[in-house]
Amino acid sequence: MVVDIIHPGRANVPKSELQEVIGSMHKSDPKLVILFGFKTKFGGGKSTGFCLIYDNEEACLKFEPKYRLARNGMYEVKEQSRKAI
Repeated sequence: MVVDIIHPGRANVPKSELQEVIGSMHKSDPKLVILFGFKTKFGGGKSTGFCLIYDNEEACLKFEPKYRLARNGMYEVKEQSRKAI
């Protein structure tokens, strides 16, 4: 879904706070709410982004890209140098 957030007087809203609010609105676990692609409108006060809510953790791990899972702390990325690869 597309999410519009109005936040007058604040520069931005943390994704962790948004996960809590959206999770409680839709009666789901905040861990299963994936937020991405947020852009702040010129002048501030409003942000727009995307939100995906999964039914369970298995579906989230199956369909979500690894980089988004890593951002949410659900996947561990192994750091390697280019030379080692």
